[in-house]
Amino acid sequence: MEQMLNSEEKKASSVPYLRPPFTYGDVKRAIPPHCFERSVITSFSYLLSDLAIIFSLFYIFTTYIKEPVLISWIIYSLLQGSFLVGLWMIGHECSHHAFSDYQWLDDTVGFIIHSLLLFPYFSFKYTHGHHHSRTGSLHYEGTNPPMLKSQVPSFFKHLSNTAVRFLVITLLLATGLPLHLLINFRGRDYGRFASHFDPLGPMFSRNQFFQVLLSDAGFLATVYGLYNLVLIKGFAWVAFVYGGPYLVMCAFLMVVLVLNHTHTFVPYYDSSEWDWLRGSLCTIDRDFGILNKVFHRATNAHVAHHLFTNMPHYHIEEATRAFKPILGEHYHYDDTPFYKSFWITIKECVYVEEDKDDQNKGLYWFRNKF
Repeated sequence: MEQMLNSEEKKASSVPYLRPPFTYGDVKRAIPPHCFERSVITSFSYLLSDLAIIFSLFYIFTTYIKEPVLISWIIYSLLQGSFLVGLWMIGHECSHHAFSDYQWLDDTVGFIIHSLLLFPYFSFKYTHGHHHSRTGSLHYEGTNPPMLKSQVPSFFKHLSNTAVRFLVITLLLATGLPLHLLINFRGRDYGRFASHFDPLGPMFSRNQFFQVLLSDAGFLATVYGLYNLVLIKGFAWVAFVYGGPYLVMCAFLMVVLVLNHTHTFVPYYDSSEWDWLRGSLCTIDRDFGILNKVFHRATNAHVAHHLFTNMPHYHIEEATRAFKPILGEHYHYDDTPFYKSFWITIKECVYVEEDKDDQNKGLYWFRNKF
């Protein structure tokens, strides 16, 4: 297995922070052409498989657990929430036009999936597209951009304290993603209020107005459906069947977001050094164990996803194996268990600071010293 290196070891052993000696075309030519082919039948087979598992879990737990207790709720939420992440990933794939050759079909499937998961599909499609176009940019990254030392909230300065770190992680996992959608928590600073639900907000252009509005309608339709379920089945039943899995899904998505883009050996670039290829290579493939398959390889083949966004997930591992020799030291991988990595990353990657080497001006590395 490839070994995890801290930033100083990484810089001492290689120069992945310098401009790569290969081009995007070099990387693409190394990949078998069939990896770029999208199949409606194959894509729907994964979608239907996820739905079958999700409905099976729902049936088993609602049929055989008449009076849910805490432990059964936790087990169900973890299992169902994990497969909801996989379902969400298929909707995410639709937003990248990686589900099929038909844009209308991708948007239809993605809109339905994400709406049912309380996610504004088109709004996310546009902001997530911006994230892919500005990955690794210090000033223009739109999703979870790094903080400078002067921007760090005071309580973040105590993340070495176990209790403080546990509290911060708990709050981040429980509320981070919903708050990001609602009020742009940890998103790019637009100089004014921004929300994924505001079609007139600074996140979107005028020609995106109606699709953002449609996203809001899909979200509200699901909320209305859940409200009616509460009236019929009761709040406790809805919290058990939908609420717990939804929270687990949001927590896992936050973990994936942080770990695939944050590490001590991965820099951010200011505008004088950033370009799209260097930024896209500032991603890390992580090992989530069996969840790699459940999450449709979004975790352990994330580098390939950033380089080739419309490549379907069922080809992405083969593509990764093909281009790894081309990337060499520019390929980042960490096989540390994800729960341990997340605990360490929250402590070590608090803010970014410019490289002190005059030859590396414009490069910013994660730090945690105050």
